[in-house]
Amino acid sequence: MVQLDSGAVAEGRVTRVTDFGAFIQFENGETGLVHISQIAHSFVRNIHDHVREGENIEVKVLGRDERGRLDLSIKELLEEPEEVPRPRAIGRQSPQFEAKLRSFMRDAKERTTAGGPKKPGGSGGKRKK
Repeated sequence: MVQLDSGAVAEGRVTRVTDFGAFIQFENGETGLVHISQIAHSFVRNIHDHVREGENIEVKVLGRDERGRLDLSIKELLEEPEEVPRPRAIGRQSPQFEAKLRSFMRDAKERTTAGGPKKPGGSGGKRKK
């Protein structure tokens, strides 16, 4: 029988699958939880895509929580994928674009500060009495 101490690797049966993880029962009767964050290296949207109730899986014991329950991991036994290259940051726009944008902003400012089209009636409308 395998001693279920931190760092141990053991096989157990998936007894229940929830939205937050899978419960694993071992030969000695102990049960532990593989939290959804410990299922795979990638983001796990649906845990049912990775584990099924009744299947036997190998897990690593991460330790025990404050109440003595086993914290388990499947991810710790999987080879870590190579880091996916991140998209490179978008640099400054082309100088032509920057020049056109400055010109547009200058023209727009001149149109709004120069008074723009005037309303008929002089100062912008009639006053209410």
